[in-house]
Amino acid sequence: MNLTPEIVAAGTGATLARATMFAPFMQAACETYHILDPRDIAAFLAQTGHESGHLVFTKEIWGPTAAQRQYEPPSQKAKGLGNTQPGDGERFCGRGLIQITGRRNYTLASIGLELDLLNHPELLEDPEHAAMSAGWFWWNNKLSALALAGQFTTLTERVNGALSGLADRQALYAMAKKALGAAT
Repeated sequence: MNLTPEIVAAGTGATLARATMFAPFMQAACETYHILDPRDIAAFLAQTGHESGHLVFTKEIWGPTAAQRQYEPPSQKAKGLGNTQPGDGERFCGRGLIQITGRRNYTLASIGLELDLLNHPELLEDPEHAAMSAGWFWWNNKLSALALAGQFTTLTERVNGALSGLADRQALYAMAKKALGAAT
């Protein structure tokens, strides 16, 4: 399926200008990581759209907030993310269209994407790598199966770790399905 800028804009809530910039990379991510069914593409667009603030942010806004301070060792959150060194929380903050977070996920993404993300985590801020990292995450976490089964809430929990922004994600999902002509 050809992801036009108009489809990407509808499914992510992005401006047409942002969608035009990301569309070829999102197309490549979908092809590379077998996100091919319109229902799967719709879920992918909705989740990446929400996680990136409608294709505006490829890097988490860092305060640090109280919640972000928990990304630093020795907290349980840091341990769960594989953050072992002082500064890992900020160094491996959410990046890419799906917000890859934590030393462990950066290590896995480095292998999967064949990029040196441990020494150059900022590579995930580049539109191409931001989109490809989202596709890799989708594939690595077997999210297509959830999308095809219509388990959008469970899929959201896998992407976000919670149900943050569920209403926005659902609205984007509905728009993406409509733009793609996917069954509801």
